[in-house]
Amino acid sequence: MQKFRRLFLLAIFIVVAMVAAGCDDSATQDGGATKSVKSANFTDTYKADDTWLVYWYLCGTDLETSNGAASADFQELLEVKLPANVKFLIQTGGTNQWQNNVVSSNAVERFIYTSDGLQRLETLNDADMGDVNTLADFIRYGNDNYQADHKVFVFWDHGGGSAVGICLDERTGNMLSLNDVRAAFTSVHEPNADNPPFELIGFDACLMATYDTVNTLDGLTRYVTASEEVEPGIGWNYTGWVGALAENPAMGGAKLGQTICDTYMAACESYWVEDTATLSVIDVSKLPYLRNAYESFGLEALRAAHKDPRKFFASFGRGAAQAENYGGNTRQTGYTNMVDLVDLAKSNKAILPNTADKLVSAIDDAVIYKVSGEYRNRGGGLSSFHSYSGDEQTLVAYLNQDAAPIPQKILYYYLIYGEIPEDVIPLLDGDTLVTPAPTTPPPQRQEIFQISQLEDFPVQLDKDGNAFVQLKPEQMDLLSSVHCQLVYMGVEDDIILYLGSDSDINADWNAGTFTDNFRGVWPMLDGHPVYVEITEENDGYNLYSIPIKLNGVECNLQVAYVYAEEKYYILGARKGLDSHGMSSRELIKLRAGDEITTLHYGMTISGEDEDFTQVEVDTFTIGDEPQIKDEPLGDGNYGYCFEFVSPTADDSALSNFILFTVANGEITTDISVQD
Repeated sequence: MQKFRRLFLLAIFIVVAMVAAGCDDSATQDGGATKSVKSANFTDTYKADDTWLVYWYLCGTDLETSNGAASADFQELLEVKLPANVKFLIQTGGTNQWQNNVVSSNAVERFIYTSDGLQRLETLNDADMGDVNTLADFIRYGNDNYQADHKVFVFWDHGGGSAVGICLDERTGNMLSLNDVRAAFTSVHEPNADNPPFELIGFDACLMATYDTVNTLDGLTRYVTASEEVEPGIGWNYTGWVGALAENPAMGGAKLGQTICDTYMAACESYWVEDTATLSVIDVSKLPYLRNAYESFGLEALRAAHKDPRKFFASFGRGAAQAENYGGNTRQTGYTNMVDLVDLAKSNKAILPNTADKLVSAIDDAVIYKVSGEYRNRGGGLSSFHSYSGDEQTLVAYLNQDAAPIPQKILYYYLIYGEIPEDVIPLLDGDTLVTPAPTTPPPQRQEIFQISQLEDFPVQLDKDGNAFVQLKPEQMDLLSSVHCQLVYMGVEDDIILYLGSDSDINADWNAGTFTDNFRGVWPMLDGHPVYVEITEENDGYNLYSIPIKLNGVECNLQVAYVYAEEKYYILGARKGLDSHGMSSRELIKLRAGDEITTLHYGMTISGEDEDFTQVEVDTFTIGDEPQIKDEPLGDGNYGYCFEFVSPTADDSALSNFILFTVANGEITTDISVQD
């Protein structure tokens, strides 16, 4: 990575200077959130003897091969005694190996579960569960062979958000885009906003409670139930919600969605994975008002960006960085590029004053019920695409989704490629933006943010001996966030060890002044230093990702720091995004006896290393109560710099380095080592 390379060069420079010159120009430096539930009281809508058909598209993928997660949910379903008027139609496939003796691994199969029990209907030739035709065939089969007063459809698998889609077939590597989902449903059912064919369409998958998902299903369902955040591996509680439907078939889609949410959160709590859980119920009949509000928000943003792109996108990026976002969105874990729409609107109200409140109101109207864990309580229940990564491939995938709004497509096209299509500019003054959006990159990318202008930015010392940087207004318009980077430099040990990044600096955004808050401490897991990368920063808490090996398997430890309590909480361990952009659903709780290996990025001083490489540092066994605490780093030399992050986090710049020397509890600051 370019950042690692830059740190490497600066660290080497400091080490050489330390050995050659010593230290000059120095000075001595002597909340928790709560679970959120949107209240609602939904009455029964239908008659007790109404008939129900639930379609279950069970794409097992690696979740089944590795952990038997689909089989576990299948068994949960079979624990429910269904009445005669409720049926479950199931299609299985998409995995290398089913972990039960009922479902075949080398074929697509269809089952019906009724009051008479489970019956295999068909064993078909193996088919790609990530293909639009496979999905369409299943929908058509159900429509041709089973009639019901009310229909529900549930997708089960990985989800990747607006740009990525859902249902990754483990064997083929293919998945369904949102375009595929709509094409499959509309090949069988005519969309009808007044009388949609489905009562509820749900996603027992990660990251699918998005505006684009809901817009995809316009006219096809009354309600959508899905999660903004990554779902834990236990998924929905099928015994709970199917059992409730079996007991009360008179309930409507709103109450069914509420039941899915409540039983899901109860299951998360019983497995201690509720801290970041989310689940929402969206009333699709509210979509016209929501669509208007979201497109107006995008159009106001596009106008402001056209007027002053650098200033607007820098400020908008700061709002997005502070907003609740999902799936990690860091260099180490990968980027899902999904952000909560309510938090994004609130964070940018100052620059989008005409539409932010209207968007918040529209989402509050559409999201009729939601549950969320204590570290996911600022969201409104509906997310959207935001290009945190600046990745062109992901952007192109988003641009090609029919359900994504035109203003947002052009806005992010402008952010990444630095230009607005010429035919769009005359249309910006209208109330709406009706024009084809670009779906391919321009011939040449124009850079809005020349963040390299801040490379080697000079560091000063204030009267108290603190290191700081002072930015001008035009320089502030180049960045969306400022972090600190820290490396340990052990000359005697012949090692430079990269400790990570944090937002633990004293920042005055109005004045453009950023001052170090180095206290000679760093997060440690049971006394062992860890590499940390900040994933979310806000007024109440920060979220961090820490790479480790857990019992020999690489994953990222998810950690929250609550300001009011000055305390870290370990949420669990999760693997990063896979090559398809899909998040792991398995959130693993640490247990006594687990073996932890800390992972850092390091290099030797005397060797011929050209860059940092990942290294295993400490291996140890944890006890009953593993803890992360800020603890003293110990005597030694530490290199520190400010990192200026552009609104597209794929690019950043580093200030000149600061050398902190810790000796007998005192910290000496040296800024004379300037690159």
